[in-house]
Amino acid sequence: MNGSAGGPSRRDHRSQPAMLRACLLSGGDSRRMGTDKAMLSHPSGGTWLEQALTLLAGLGVPLTLVSRHRAHGSLACQLSARLELEIEVLLEPPPREGPLLALTRLMALHPGQRLLLAPVDMPRLQPEGLRALVAAAEAGFDPDTIHLAHDGHRLQPLLGLYPATPSNRAAAEAFTGRGGRSLLRWLEQTRRVSAVKLDPDQLLNANTPGDCVPGLSDGFSGSAPG
Repeated sequence: MNGSAGGPSRRDHRSQPAMLRACLLSGGDSRRMGTDKAMLSHPSGGTWLEQALTLLAGLGVPLTLVSRHRAHGSLACQLSARLELEIEVLLEPPPREGPLLALTRLMALHPGQRLLLAPVDMPRLQPEGLRALVAAAEAGFDPDTIHLAHDGHRLQPLLGLYPATPSNRAAAEAFTGRGGRSLLRWLEQTRRVSAVKLDPDQLLNANTPGDCVPGLSDGFSGSAPG
């Protein structure tokens, strides 16, 4: 019976979600950009890395940076001291084989937490987009459900809320243990995925120099997310 004295109701369970942790992925090679994207100048000031960390810090939750680059960790520590933030820096050990392996490591490091994953190369992302994603996840009943940003055409799995539940962690560890490295293929194997429609302008993935055009009002081209 829902809400009976004999035990917590679904409403009670939902009102006390697991701890939320924001996790910024910044470990790519930036081959198509031709330079380290995280260190590019952002139109709003600072670097893409600093802007992304500051954006996530605005949620007021624990914050983790995942990168293979020591320079990123150093910059995060400088930002942490300057803005009095607490930023955990996770320098990826080998093998460094994409976001799924990074996510699997994060799940092992922070079991039971809800991991809000975001990429460093989504420079138009705004606080309202993050809040909408978190709100959609908190409105659900199933603690295992993964909530992913959707631009109206396709999922954007690098921006999503991944609960590090025992079930999700076991599934990720089993998949990567068999050599799987594709985040999308792993997601295709689970039925617990929910799409959250967000403003597509905020979901621009800037991968090439053509996505960063000087002279525009925001410093970025109008290319579609992807």
